[in-house]
Amino acid sequence: MDPRLQAYFERWRGEVDRALGRFLPAESAPPRTLHKAMRYSVFAGGKRLRPVLAIASAEACGRPGGKVLAAACALELIHTYSLIHDDLPAMDDDDLRRGRPTSHKVFGEAAAILAGDGLLTLAFNLLAKNGNMNDSSAVRTVEIISSGAGSAGMVGGQARDIEMEDGAWTKLPRPRRIRVLRSIHEKKTAALIEASVLAGAAAAGAPAGKMKRLSDYGRKIGLAFQIADDILDVAGNKALLGKKGSDRSNRKLTYPAIFGLETSRKKARDLVRGAKRALAPFGKRGWVLDRLADYIVERTY
Repeated sequence: MDPRLQAYFERWRGEVDRALGRFLPAESAPPRTLHKAMRYSVFAGGKRLRPVLAIASAEACGRPGGKVLAAACALELIHTYSLIHDDLPAMDDDDLRRGRPTSHKVFGEAAAILAGDGLLTLAFNLLAKNGNMNDSSAVRTVEIISSGAGSAGMVGGQARDIEMEDGAWTKLPRPRRIRVLRSIHEKKTAALIEASVLAGAAAAGAPAGKMKRLSDYGRKIGLAFQIADDILDVAGNKALLGKKGSDRSNRKLTYPAIFGLETSRKKARDLVRGAKRALAPFGKRGWVLDRLADYIVERTY
């Protein structure tokens, strides 16, 4: 990672972690198992990409990053809930996440499901408590995040992903496979990443023209992020990834499965170039978003 970007990342990752520590119920608060499970997954060593994107987007639009910290933390809670549920036996059935046993392996399936539920609802509680809901930008932020996380976004993408498991996608003609693949990735991963970028901009009161540019940027880096994940699942260092990689065993519809590794890498790089072009109106204020786009495809975990 670029040293300047790394310093920015580390600064805000620390701020986000401290805020999450304040916002989450203490492990000692009843019901203890539920709150232990919630904190276990949130503090399992995530990159905090989505909060940092929201903060960087707000700053690119002229608002101090600290002013959107609650929204940034809400995004991380939603992302973590999705990972807890994604790891469950009924979904990807993964035993490891970030090098540690997954939530259901430690606390049991019922507690893991409830921990995910708790994180999701806490996210919207945070948004309500930490924003003036008479303020149109605050209401718009809630609308953006809920759309990106719901059945039109992440949850819908996960549902379609499950439908295509066990090789179901092999029965589709190639043109339709490609359309379905892109649709799954745009919803399952890109929708919440795009929402993270837009949430920061909305909190900053960005005008429609800038919101459109940032929507284009967020959608493109979100799709590139998932393509990079698909590649890492096949060719990445499992020790660095902290998980076994389940795409092949679940016979999932992925970019490497359709296009192979090299073409998939090229598609991710092309998306990043397009995303960076969308940042032109932001000038120097958009430097973090610009470098984050590169990081998306250069990362090793």
